[in-house]
Amino acid sequence: MELNAEQQFKDIQNNLAIVRQRIVDACKKAGRDPASVRLLPVTKTVPAERLRIAYAAGCHEMGENKIQEAREKSEVLSDLNIKWAVIGHLQTNKAKYLARFANEFQALDSLKVAEELDKRLQNEGRAIDVYVQVNSSGEASKFGLPPEDVRDFVQKLPNYSSLHIKGLMTLAIFSSDHDRVRECFVKMREIQAMLRQEAPAGLAFDELSMGMSGDYELAIEEGATVVRVGQAIFGKRPLPDSYYWPGMG
Repeated sequence: MELNAEQQFKDIQNNLAIVRQRIVDACKKAGRDPASVRLLPVTKTVPAERLRIAYAAGCHEMGENKIQEAREKSEVLSDLNIKWAVIGHLQTNKAKYLARFANEFQALDSLKVAEELDKRLQNEGRAIDVYVQVNSSGEASKFGLPPEDVRDFVQKLPNYSSLHIKGLMTLAIFSSDHDRVRECFVKMREIQAMLRQEAPAGLAFDELSMGMSGDYELAIEEGATVVRVGQAIFGKRPLPDSYYWPGMG
């Protein structure tokens, strides 16, 4: 049975409070300031009318995996001051849509996409924050640059002035083995440290977007500054994670 709006509001508000407290606890455990970690609610498959309730409950940033779904929701909810982040793979021919509404793109792993997105943003008179996606698990099914290719890729990014490079993003291996998951996060921290020394002037690598509902506390322990949490806020999705994130069960 569909919950009424008041109950949905309470559920989302309660779930948000739990997630935020777990972020605080993970930061304390790691000796970090909780203010250094940003929660990005992931809203894929959540209907626009429920997102309106979520906005009232305190979700003012929303992350979407599929550009078409993000675009449609941004139009329906255009009266709200939502900051939209596209966190999934982008095809070059969809860059024109992202350039019109997104505040952030977290999945850059192609110079063709960088070039097209920069061109479309210039046409719109806009700039957005961008994260470079790294395939930290080495799984063939996942998007993202191999770790060994990141240095050379980053050297070319100053050519795209509408892309404000902020950091790195990854999807860790989907595993119940915390040591294997942690390895992915440690690798990202090492790449970040290298880029802070070697990246071209004007590019910042202060942000690490890593960790989702099942592993964000581990990610915080290893330096995540953005955690992408969906199901812990909105409940189980109607389709399996593999539909949204290749390589996940």
